[in-house]
Amino acid sequence: HVQLVESGGGSVQAGGSLKLSCAASGYIFTDCGMGWYRQVAGKERELVASLRYDGSAGYADSVKGRFTISYDNAKNTLYLQMNNLKTEDTAMYYCATREARPTTLGQACRPNYWGQGTQVTVS
Repeated sequence: HVQLVESGGGSVQAGGSLKLSCAASGYIFTDCGMGWYRQVAGKERELVASLRYDGSAGYADSVKGRFTISYDNAKNTLYLQMNNLKTEDTAMYYCATREARPTTLGQACRPNYWGQGTQVTVS
């Protein structure tokens, strides 16, 4: 079965950097690939960055130009490089595998397996 283990979170001052890692086991990178999500208490979990099998990456507007998602095939590990961190980036960050699911508008990539999360605090 799929297991995802995040690491790399911590506390950092505004303007600093962190690199999150997500070690995946039991998973084969599919078309929808994987993504990083974050959640603040009392708010919905939001997609921060995604990476598809074809190498295409997508980012939330709030992190474009600051975050970079990547995947190391040899290590089966997903990364999120976060630069120029802001206080509003404070959240629990989760990695997830994604799969195609039917929606009213057609197929869309949605998360299916989740890691346990890693806390990022920016002050």
